[in-house]
Amino acid sequence: MFKFIKNKINKVYNQFTKKISSIFTNNKLDEKFLKELKILLLSADTGITTTNKILKNLKEKISNKTINNLEKAKEELEKILIKTLESNIQGEVKENKIIMLVGINGTGKTTFAAKLANQLKNNGKKVLLVAADTFRAAAVEQLKNWGEKIGVEVFTPKENSDPASVIFDGVTKLKNQDYDNIIIDTAGRLQTKTNLMRELEKINRVIKKVLPEEKITTYLTVDSMLGQNSFEQAKIFKDVANLDGIILTKLDGTGKGGIVFSITEELNLPIKYITFGEKLNDIKKFEAKEFVFDLLND
Repeated sequence: MFKFIKNKINKVYNQFTKKISSIFTNNKLDEKFLKELKILLLSADTGITTTNKILKNLKEKISNKTINNLEKAKEELEKILIKTLESNIQGEVKENKIIMLVGINGTGKTTFAAKLANQLKNNGKKVLLVAADTFRAAAVEQLKNWGEKIGVEVFTPKENSDPASVIFDGVTKLKNQDYDNIIIDTAGRLQTKTNLMRELEKINRVIKKVLPEEKITTYLTVDSMLGQNSFEQAKIFKDVANLDGIILTKLDGTGKGGIVFSITEELNLPIKYITFGEKLNDIKKFEAKEFVFDLLND
């Protein structure tokens, strides 16, 4: 279960769990109950569209008498939330050899790259990190420092290199040497949709030029602390990139755990991992049933 994480991300669980426990304890199954539940979901950053859909499903069960008490209402809410999260999950997390991380600056791409590399290394994989954020020198240095700390090789750019050329050289290194995985940390500058599309297309072309048969796993990092404000940028990336899932970062810094539901519902993408701290082991493959159970139960 997520119990060991629950202690770490208590802002998410404590604020939401205590309030929802109160709603299901101190109310009758009426409009006041539904209104309080709606307010709580919105305050947890579940989003208007997702919140309305959740409540619509719950109201339908109440109207047709399938639910006639608060205990059953809570059980049904748990089922609805799990279904929301699982609607876009396609089995176990299975990365391809090439893993590319995209997202705007500050969403935790570089730190997640290190955490994932460390996890893969601990599972017996030989990993190469590629510092392709050539627009931000600090990102390259950060990744180099992480690589030294975890004992994973980091491929760094030559002076005045562009991201695509760095990735070309990194993937060539993967082809010629015995690596199990390559993790590419891309640039995260806010760009126009057209420029972003061209950059990602260029990156994919150079990868395919070296390894035409190799599939690419592309993850979008989303900062949970930004809540709904991160969605406009996330939608742009979804429109221009073939995304395989969401990495929800910095979940320890906010009480707005409801963002996991709006992400899966509104972006139509599965959450693959969550991160919740600065330590290397503060990373977890996302499991919907465990997350929802701990969210709703003390």
